[in-house]
Amino acid sequence: MTTPVSSDVATLGPAAPKPGKASHSSADGPFVTSTQVHHQSLWLWVLCLTGVDYFSTLGYQPTIAFEHTGALTPLATGLLVLVTLLGALPIYSYVAKKSFDGQGSIAMLERLMSGWGGKMVVLALLGFAATDFVITMTLSAADAAVHLVENPMWEHMPQALHSPVLVTNLLLGALGAVFLKGFREVIGLAVVLVAIYLVLNAIVIGSGLWYLGAHPEHLQDWWTRLTTGDWHINHELPVSGHSWVSIALLCVLFFPKLALGLSGFETGVAVMPLIKGDPTDTPANPVGRIRNARKLLATAAIIMSVLLMGSAFVTSTLIPPTDMHAAVGGVGGKAYERALAYLAHGQSPHVINPLFGELFGTIYDISTVSILWFAGASAMSGLLNLVPRYLPRYGMAPRWAEASVPLVILLTLINWLVTWLFEASVKAQGGAYATGVMVLMTSAAVAVIIDKWNQRSGHWLVRMPWHFVLIAILFLYTTTMIVRHVEVIPHSNPVDYFPRGITIAAFFIGIIITLSIISRTIRSTELRFAGFDFANPESRFLWDSMKHIEFPVLVPHRPGGHGLLEKEATIRWRHRLPPETPIVFIEAELGDASDFLQKPVMEIVEQDGRFILRVKHCASVSHVIAVIALELSKVGNPPEVHFGWSDESPLRTNLDFLLFGQGNVPWMVRELVKDGQPDPDRQPRVVIG
Repeated sequence: MTTPVSSDVATLGPAAPKPGKASHSSADGPFVTSTQVHHQSLWLWVLCLTGVDYFSTLGYQPTIAFEHTGALTPLATGLLVLVTLLGALPIYSYVAKKSFDGQGSIAMLERLMSGWGGKMVVLALLGFAATDFVITMTLSAADAAVHLVENPMWEHMPQALHSPVLVTNLLLGALGAVFLKGFREVIGLAVVLVAIYLVLNAIVIGSGLWYLGAHPEHLQDWWTRLTTGDWHINHELPVSGHSWVSIALLCVLFFPKLALGLSGFETGVAVMPLIKGDPTDTPANPVGRIRNARKLLATAAIIMSVLLMGSAFVTSTLIPPTDMHAAVGGVGGKAYERALAYLAHGQSPHVINPLFGELFGTIYDISTVSILWFAGASAMSGLLNLVPRYLPRYGMAPRWAEASVPLVILLTLINWLVTWLFEASVKAQGGAYATGVMVLMTSAAVAVIIDKWNQRSGHWLVRMPWHFVLIAILFLYTTTMIVRHVEVIPHSNPVDYFPRGITIAAFFIGIIITLSIISRTIRSTELRFAGFDFANPESRFLWDSMKHIEFPVLVPHRPGGHGLLEKEATIRWRHRLPPETPIVFIEAELGDASDFLQKPVMEIVEQDGRFILRVKHCASVSHVIAVIALELSKVGNPPEVHFGWSDESPLRTNLDFLLFGQGNVPWMVRELVKDGQPDPDRQPRVVIG
C-alpha cells in the first residue's frame, strides 16, 4: 500500500486541539504521540524534577513504614527495595522505550486498546492519575505543615498558625496563586532543592548509620526485639508467632503499606521529553533519549533504595517506638510524620552528631518544606498537562479545560476540600495516594505484557513474558490490598469507615466520565477535522484540482450496498437529475468512532467517467461528508448533497451518531454545514429523496 501523503487542508469550524492520536512506526514499534519541541537538558538535571516528587517521600515514608511494621521496618523496606529494582525499574524501562514522548503507560494502553472500551480505560486511569496528583499536593503540603508547626521557632507564630489544616491550606493556596501568575518548572531550581535535600538527608542518615556502627548494642537491641516478637506494632497482626516464616509472611502482607516508596516512576517517564539525547536521535527513534531516560530511572531507583534502607535502620533503632507512633494522651508522637527531622533536631536520646540541634534541624525543616512544596508544584504542573492532553482530544472536556486558570482554581478548591476531609493527616491520605500510584503502576505492567505478547509468536507459553506477569501479579495484589483497606478518618463527630483510596479515585472517575459524556454530546456538532491524509500523490493532486472545479452533486454511497450504476440511476430518477449533470460519489468507511478529532485517509479514483472519493478511518461519516461539501463549495456554486430516505427511528439514529459516528447522517451534515459556513448563499444544500 502506498504511504499516506498528508494534507494541508486547514481545519474548518471551531479551533480544535492539536491531534495527539498515538501512532507507531510498525506493529511493535514505539508509540509516537506528538512532535512538540521541548527545551532539553542533561538527564542528571532532569532527574531532579523526578526527585522533588520521589525523594520527598522521605519526609513521611519512615513514619508510615514504622506505623505499620514496627521493628520489622528494615526487613519490609528491604522487600520494597527488591520490588523497586527488580520489578518497577524493568517495567518503566520498557515503558520509556515504547512511550518516549512523556505520556507513559496510559498512552501505551490507549494505543493497545482502541474504541470506546479503550477510551473508558483511559478515562478511568485519568481518574486514578488525578487521585495520585491531587493527593501528592495535599499530602506533601500536609507533611510540610507538620515540619513547620513542630519546629521550635514556630512557637512564636500566632496561635491560629498552629493548626495543621490552616497551614496546609495556606501552602496549597500559595501553590495555586503561583500557578495563576504563571508557573514554569525550572530545572535549575529543582536541582538546587534536590541537591540540598539529598545532602542533608545523607548527613542525617549517614550519621545515624555511623553511630550504629560505633554502638552495635543498638543493633543488638533491635535484633532482640525482632527475634522475640517485641515489634511495637499497634494493630492486630494477621499472623501469629515470631518465627522467620511469620516475619517473612508479615513483610509480604505489609508490603502494600509501604507502596508509597514506589511513587516516582510514572513521573520519571513523564519528564522524558525534557531529556537531552544524541545528535543522531530522530523523532520516531530517539535512541539517546531513551538510553538517558533509563539512566535517570535507574539512578533515581538506586538513590532512593539506599536512602530508604538507611532511614529504615536509623529510625527504627535510634528513635523510641513511642515517639514514632502517634501521640496517645499527650505522650510520645514527637517523631510522628517527621522521623528524620526528629533526628536532625537532636531530639533523639542518643548524641548521634554534635551538629544536630535547633539550627541544623531548622535548616533541615526549611529544605524539607521547600521540596515538599515543590513536589506539589510538580504534581500541579503534571495534572495541568495531563487533562488537556487527553480529554479535549476525545471531545470529553469543555473548552475551558484547555485554559490553565480555570483548572488551577478548580484544583485548588479540590485540594482544600481533600485537606478538610482528611484533616491534613499524612497517614490518613496515604491510602488514597498509594491507590493512585499502584493502579498506574499495575496498568504499566499490563501494558508491557500486552505489548510483548503482540510482538511474539508461537505457543502461549512462549509468548507470555513471565517475568512481567509475576511483577503484574505483585502489583495487582498490592493494589487490591490497598483498595480493600479501611481506616478511620479522624472526626470529632461519629467516625466514618470506608476505603478512602478507591473512594477518592471513584469520585474523580465519576466526575471525569460525567463531564466527558456531557461535553462529547455538546461538542458533537463541531467539525473536529484536522485535514486529510492521502493514499497516494495522485489522489492529492486530484483533490486539489477538484476544489477548483464545480461539481454540482455529491452522493454518499455505502460501500458493499447497491452498485454504482444502480445507485446513479436511482438518484437521477428520484432527484430528477439530467444525464449531463456530473455526480461525485463519496464512500466513507468508518474507523474508530470513539475518536473525536479525525484525519482520515482519502483515495480518489475515476471509474467510467465518475469520480469516487473513498475515505477511510473516519471517526464520523457525517463530518467527513460535510467537510468535503464545504471544501468543494469554495469555488463557484455550492454543491448539493443527495441522500436517500431512511426509515430508522430518530432516537436510534441520534444514539448511532453519538456512539458509532454514522446515524442520522443527512440531518447532521446539514447542521455541520450550517455551522461551518454561516453565509446561507454559500452553504451546500442537503437533499433527501
